[in-house]
Amino acid sequence: MGLVLSLQTPVWAKDYDNAPQVRALIEDLSQHYGFAEEQLTALFSDVQRKQAILDAISRPAERVRPWKEYQPIFVTESRIAQGVDFWRQHEAALKRAEAEYGVPAQIIVAIIGVETFYGRNTGSYRVLDALSTLCFDYPPRAQFFCQQLREYLMLAREQQVDALSLKGSYAGAMGLPQFMPGSFRAYAVDFDGDGHINIWSDPTDAIGSVASYFKAHGWQPGAPVVSRARVNGTRVDEGVSPGIDASTTLAELASLGWSATDDIEPELPLTAFRLEGANGPEYWLGQPNFYTITRYNRSTMYAMAVYELSQKLLEARGKQ
Repeated sequence: MGLVLSLQTPVWAKDYDNAPQVRALIEDLSQHYGFAEEQLTALFSDVQRKQAILDAISRPAERVRPWKEYQPIFVTESRIAQGVDFWRQHEAALKRAEAEYGVPAQIIVAIIGVETFYGRNTGSYRVLDALSTLCFDYPPRAQFFCQQLREYLMLAREQQVDALSLKGSYAGAMGLPQFMPGSFRAYAVDFDGDGHINIWSDPTDAIGSVASYFKAHGWQPGAPVVSRARVNGTRVDEGVSPGIDASTTLAELASLGWSATDDIEPELPLTAFRLEGANGPEYWLGQPNFYTITRYNRSTMYAMAVYELSQKLLEARGKQ
């Protein structure tokens, strides 16, 4: 059974000690997941509602940056140089992850680089505060964050860690790879074999966990990620996919003026997208591995940033 809450009525309390929705959560966890009610009551007496989190998540979306502004944020000389250092320091773990999961080292390093600058920016909020605030006081996504709160408490129990000790982003994303608690429980792995999964300060576990996530979401070893498209004619933009899903094929795009610069099977599912580059529009064909990257963050620009950083890392490492 799931937690039943009135998700449209925020708590708006100073904290969550004895708030009605907190009591409902505690009863649910006690009855259906084997938690001790008195322990959860004591735990939530120390949880703090964070207005800064509500301000951050409620803030109107910033202007959507075009690719020519987005790309330079993530594909920088410092991110490349420090990525090469990270790769060198953790080469053994990256080689093993590639062998076991089929995910290239440069993709794993690029994910960690884009997400947290190789662990530099992992978040400063207590995860329990963040998820509680968003579960109980942010009605638009309360259902999602209440589920993540439940997952987090089970995670803390399974990993035998103090639920008040772990920190992450304002949305509750955690560690070097910024996993949400549900993703942690589903995909994170104890890659160094010490009996605990630590994606906060153990790069080996973070590396294995990213690789595990990608394999579970369909990464195809050795397959391409994305191809530049050639376009001509007046119907080109009709071929752009309506979302990030792989919803078209090269055969379908051909009549709209698209062709590929690489060999692509005519019936392979693709994501056709356009980016506003520094030198004008760019048209691209995302292949299945590109779609897998978007499972991490549902954005074509995010996936392109990861891919381009991965290629720059590969190139820089080769030069060294």
